Amino acid sequence: MRAVIHPHQFTGTYRIPASKSHTIRRLLFATLAQGVSVLEYPLDSLDARSCVAICRAFGAHIEEVRESAEEARRSGNPNAPAPDGSRLARWIVTGVGKDPSGQPNLKTPEDVLNVGNSGTTLYLALAVAGLHGGISIFTGDHQIRRRSAQNLLVALEGLGVRAESSRNNGCAPIIIQGPWKGGRVSIACPTSQYLSALLIAAPLAAPGTITELEVPLLNEQPYVEMTLAYLDAQGVHYEAAPDRSFFRIWGGASYKPMGGIVPGDFSSAAFPACAAAISGGTVTLLGLDPTDTQGDKALFEYLALMGCQVSWNQQVDGWSLTIAAPKELRGQTLDLNATPDALPVMAATACFAKGTTKLINVPNARIKETDRIAVMAQELGKLGAHITEQVDGLVIEGGQPLRGTEVQGHDDHRVVMALAVAGLACQGATTVDSAEAAAVTYPGFLELLGADMIE
Repeated sequence: MRAVIHPHQFTGTYRIPASKSHTIRRLLFATLAQGVSVLEYPLDSLDARSCVAICRAFGAHIEEVRESAEEARRSGNPNAPAPDGSRLARWIVTGVGKDPSGQPNLKTPEDVLNVGNSGTTLYLALAVAGLHGGISIFTGDHQIRRRSAQNLLVALEGLGVRAESSRNNGCAPIIIQGPWKGGRVSIACPTSQYLSALLIAAPLAAPGTITELEVPLLNEQPYVEMTLAYLDAQGVHYEAAPDRSFFRIWGGASYKPMGGIVPGDFSSAAFPACAAAISGGTVTLLGLDPTDTQGDKALFEYLALMGCQVSWNQQVDGWSLTIAAPKELRGQTLDLNATPDALPVMAATACFAKGTTKLINVPNARIKETDRIAVMAQELGKLGAHITEQVDGLVIEGGQPLRGTEVQGHDDHRVVMALAVAGLACQGATTVDSAEAAAVTYPGFLELLGADMIE
């Protein structure tokens, strides 16, 4: 699919879909719990459905409940509609619990586990698979098969788990076989998902097991804080250094069912917010919570620094967030280490800001679905942007007119959406290929943006 975007002002009120990070964590916690969990208005995306498939393969029973178009309208269901107008309302998850010996009652998968494009699902599920003695084999799409899990595999082996890359390159296909024996390992985490994986699995190891983690490098720390908040809610016994450089986790825990509405996604909210910022519009976003642990809520601080008016308003049914474009965006130096997913859309936004914008300290953006530093420099350059690639970020000389043309989305959902946002303020039409990738996290966003979709 190709998305064709014509320049126009983006404005309006939009309900943001649920967080991918929360949805996938809740699916895994619910799968490992004893009893029934109800996830209300989870993210209905390709990544989330990849996680559902993995959880079912491990033995969870997951029932899908949908709302009619009218019910969805009344409830404010943020999920994209199906062809019949219905929308996913909840997943009801019956977890596997523990067997009489205190081990997670995980089923040995009958087939190879395909995570699609979901790196979060891959990394978190690798550690979960190490909790039982059956063999699990993981693969994914062409991007997943190039994304290294080497540091995580080495750590799992140090904890007694068989963890092998079939091509000996740290990438999928990956073979995992427990049980988890505990011990002390050191793991550098260029992505926080390595650490979150170990933190989710370690409490469910056998009683008496102790897992100690030395963490000499940790990028994206807010996502580890999100994981720790789930452990706290489960009453897990652990110790953590204030700087998160060391953890001690005791085994023998059991997870309880959970419920409630899955929080809205700040990573997804970045796209309509930046669309308004560069096109001179105003948007009001619903479904977000300013107290949430998601790191990408910092993006709205970035937009405020660049001159946008950003305001939270508490309403009867929750919070609303309004972003109004300034007369002129101003370039800034922004440290994106904790928010690497923001790099594509902030790079696009910076092209329309007066002066120089530096996106720094974000080498972790190179190990996502694509090397997003290189890809954004390449594709924004095609539009006429003055952009320089650095080892750990980008330098953008903004304020120059950009011209619409054909650009490549590289099958990367955030690159596709960021380039589409840039098209709102280009001269002439902008065409983005591999537009279907947006459905990985934000189904319906390109249609929301007013793009023409072409086969």
